[in-house]
Amino acid sequence: MEPSLPDDFDQMPTYAHHRSGPQNINASNGTQNNNTGAGNQNTGTGCQYIVRNYIAQDTRNQLSHLAFAKKAPFNSVDHQHEPTCHPDTRVDLVGKIYAWADGQDKQRIFWLSGLAGTGKSTIARTVAREHYEQKRLGASFFFSRGGGDVSHARKFVTTIAVQLADNVPSLKPHICHTTANRSNIDDLSLQDQWRQLILSPLLKLEGNLYQPYTLVIDALDECENGNEVQIILTLLLEAASLETHRLRILLTSRPEISIQRGLPQTPEAKHCNFVLHNISPPLVDHDIEVFLRNKLEKVGKESWLDSWPEDKAIKNMVQRASGLFVWAATACRFISEGKRYAPRRLDTIFEGSSSAATAPEKHLDEIYITVLKQSTPSTYTDEEKEESFATLRHVLGSIVVLLSPLAAYSLSRLLDFPKGEIDQSLEGLHAILVVPEDQTHPLGLHHPSFRDFLLSAQRCCDPRFQVEQKDAHKVLTKHCIQLMSQKLRKKNLYGLRDPGPIGSQIPFEELARCLPPELQYACEYWVSHLQRSEVKINNKQYLDDDGLIHVFIQQYFL
Repeated sequence: MEPSLPDDFDQMPTYAHHRSGPQNINASNGTQNNNTGAGNQNTGTGCQYIVRNYIAQDTRNQLSHLAFAKKAPFNSVDHQHEPTCHPDTRVDLVGKIYAWADGQDKQRIFWLSGLAGTGKSTIARTVAREHYEQKRLGASFFFSRGGGDVSHARKFVTTIAVQLADNVPSLKPHICHTTANRSNIDDLSLQDQWRQLILSPLLKLEGNLYQPYTLVIDALDECENGNEVQIILTLLLEAASLETHRLRILLTSRPEISIQRGLPQTPEAKHCNFVLHNISPPLVDHDIEVFLRNKLEKVGKESWLDSWPEDKAIKNMVQRASGLFVWAATACRFISEGKRYAPRRLDTIFEGSSSAATAPEKHLDEIYITVLKQSTPSTYTDEEKEESFATLRHVLGSIVVLLSPLAAYSLSRLLDFPKGEIDQSLEGLHAILVVPEDQTHPLGLHHPSFRDFLLSAQRCCDPRFQVEQKDAHKVLTKHCIQLMSQKLRKKNLYGLRDPGPIGSQIPFEELARCLPPELQYACEYWVSHLQRSEVKINNKQYLDDDGLIHVFIQQYFL
């Protein structure tokens, strides 16, 4: 039931007050000995304090039952190193978004679309951060392909609901009322979850949401299920149609046809569109130049490089960026890792990039190739380089097709690779990969365009690095099955005295203790990798009688 104060709450006896100085409480009967004189007046009650604490704890418990994607909020620990816009860049666009968020018109959805690498997520983080500081961010959800819970929409509504309850005080009791009365809310369809956890609480406010709140939904195109994308668009349009609130929704994505169709342009449209890659090129070049100067001048100071970089070099880099902030960011990371050899790395970028006017993607691909080639020491023999590149392709191919990220140690256990080999392979790739110092944190990509690059034979023209997606899934299927075959042999894996409990009844802490991350991953995703590998039904190695999967199922399922 909905948490509420007792009817006689204000008449409850006073057991302590907070402004009158020392109070003596008789622990045996709860009576108060006031030694400060009759002039003191009670301004707070201990009983009320206890009740309020009880109610607060009760609502927290109710919210904790909702499924929550921990990586979804813009300020989750996984996003803590991701940047916001430099104060002198994107000034006009960010100002336009702030003005829209403050508006009272009926265009309650702002769709920011743009090509890969044009800075959509950075802008989304900037807006989310600003509104969070102003206490007017309702919720945020940053999708990421291959990111586990943030690569699909199954926890989208509940994650938004938990944040709304935490950030919008007037909504909290209504959302908690729903969770208290519907214990199976996580099992309902996304539409029913949305109507009960989001729309119904908004309608109950009866126009009392005077302060505008913002929802930030980033990279919707990174949601791997196309049907879920269409459902989310429908849900957002439903919320935008409500007249009783001031909820504004910032949505970012690539300009995909399916999303365009889900947000039809009509005179009564509840949304406005802004195409990021249509901004005037000189304006974009100015912002990229500001970004490059800021980053590289810091590198120069840290490495004691006088008068570096030269203005000509900055202009040259701006030209090669071709409007892509991701090119500039990748180049800066690559150069900064060179420390006192930063000038040499800058020259390497110029040597590896064509100066001819080509599609922006072409320049991005060239810098990815440059970083990959430079990751192997020049002192290696040709044979050693080829072996090193083969290992690198195998490791990178696994990273970019993982369905949920893994730490380097867990990945080494899954691939049956020595941890040292993986560390050595990734050592020179910090410009394009997130390689945490904390070995328990997962590996990741600085930008999803690197995944697109590796998986495209047209873009990654060097066969030493190009990854065939189906083959990569096939390899992971094999490694998942091999790992499960080795580690699941123990019959009583959890050491249970009573064999009765089903898996869902075992506490997560116990599960994590008995099943390391790589084994959890294998158990959860081996079927998905098999499906995506599109292995033929008559494949002798996998699906035929006495094949890998047949033997595994025969031993562990039958």
